[in-house]
Amino acid sequence: MEIPIDRYGEGFKLITRIQDEAHRFAIEFHRSLRSKEQVHSVLDDIEGIGPARRKALMRYFKTIEAIRDATEEELSGVPQMNKRSAKQVYDFFH
Repeated sequence: MEIPIDRYGEGFKLITRIQDEAHRFAIEFHRSLRSKEQVHSVLDDIEGIGPARRKALMRYFKTIEAIRDATEEELSGVPQMNKRSAKQVYDFFH
């Protein structure tokens, strides 16, 4: 059932503003999801490796490939890392 609305009336303007705001909200939400996906690192998939250890590993080794090629001893030598987390990173890549 359609209800006729005057295109120049205040009711139409209110509905248009509500529709525009809902559209703006949906677009910003979608953009935030996309930007979070682009920031994802393979290191995020390793249990026990949070943001601080991930940053420390990247500062020390510079690339994911260098982290992958590192030994457990080299990994445990990174600030913020301990033997257990170094083993988890090593096991993840090997």
